[in-house]
Amino acid sequence: MSLPPFDKKELIELVQTRALRRGQFTLASGKTSSYYLDCKQVTLHSRGALLVAQGMLELLDSPWPDAVGGMSIGADPITAALITAAGVQGRELLGFMVRKEPKGHGTQRYIEGPVTPGQRVVIVEDVITTGGSSLLAAERASQFGLQVTEVLAIVDRLEGGREAIQQAGYGCRSLLTIADLGIEPPQE
Repeated sequence: MSLPPFDKKELIELVQTRALRRGQFTLASGKTSSYYLDCKQVTLHSRGALLVAQGMLELLDSPWPDAVGGMSIGADPITAALITAAGVQGRELLGFMVRKEPKGHGTQRYIEGPVTPGQRVVIVEDVITTGGSSLLAAERASQFGLQVTEVLAIVDRLEGGREAIQQAGYGCRSLLTIADLGIEPPQE
């Protein structure tokens, strides 16, 4: 079974209506901004999750990774959508979660899921600003023994995150940038 092709225009409309908020916000990076992207409003919506999965599966196509995952909580619905959509296509794809803190009991690991050292993985992210959370997820995945190849995001805020991720040696692509949402990229 195959999924319909990715509809970028529909994803833009969903992000604009569900995730984009205007005002004054402090971001996870500590920066202040006149807008905020709460992409969980898209990834926890049935159509939004499907659109994100369709778009990211198209980006993942070659070479196909063993697994996808990223920092909990933002990456968790993306990971779930991707592994489900891959399953619908009859393709094997594992998921994993990167904890902010190691579990205090049991295995006491940062990485949770059916992954094993040596597997090729892609880090997924909702929004890239500075790249800090993606780089932390990649670092923890690498420490576990996974081979991180790239970072895929829903939206790139065009604030240096892509460059920081690439400078660390990973590929970095996004389904959208803030320019797609009608927001002027910051001037350097």
